[in-house]
Amino acid sequence: MAAPRPNNRRRIRTVCLALTAILSLGACQTRQAQLAQDDDSAWYIGAKADKPFDIPLVDTGRLDPKYRRQTVAYTGLEAPGTIVVDIDQRQLFLVQEGGTALRYGVGVGKAGFSWKGEARVGRKGVWPDWSPTPTMVSLHPDLPRTRKGGLDNPLGARALYLYQGNRDILFRIHGTNEPWSIGEQMSSGCVRMLNEDVADLYEHVPVGARVIVKRGGRPRA
Repeated sequence: MAAPRPNNRRRIRTVCLALTAILSLGACQTRQAQLAQDDDSAWYIGAKADKPFDIPLVDTGRLDPKYRRQTVAYTGLEAPGTIVVDIDQRQLFLVQEGGTALRYGVGVGKAGFSWKGEARVGRKGVWPDWSPTPTMVSLHPDLPRTRKGGLDNPLGARALYLYQGNRDILFRIHGTNEPWSIGEQMSSGCVRMLNEDVADLYEHVPVGARVIVKRGGRPRA
């Protein structure tokens, strides 16, 4: 882990302080961010070197332990390499060999799970650009038609784009610049993760990986 350079530290602080005044515009639109109870910059403890931007690192001591990245025992029947999103628990599992899984805390939303069956990772993006869906544009004509990737982009440091067959179903697993939202149901669609967590997941998951969601302990088939 690289200590944040002074210019990066100032930039991270500026971005973090501005977030509470921004309506987040994720690939799945979020409602207006809940204001953090204290200075947003207090959530961040440094930065990890990345390109073209360093990844702001969150003080995970502020999170409930069950939302911190860790290796856990896993008894599900899914094959290694499968991504399992547990809506109720606000957790994402990447199934590993030997009865274990990498577990991450996530933020979720109801509408993001209106699709049934399963999906796959159709493509992946590093510091991806964001564009609104046609539905979002019809509801909010003043939305920008694109936003370049960066520290203030609501898709965060990485995005996994979910497909069914050859069709992009417009749901993503992505980073967030609202770390206090992990463990919450506040997105209107996508699965959001800490930027450092989605970057870790990105490195472990190839294009084509199977993705399923569970509610009540069962897949939404």
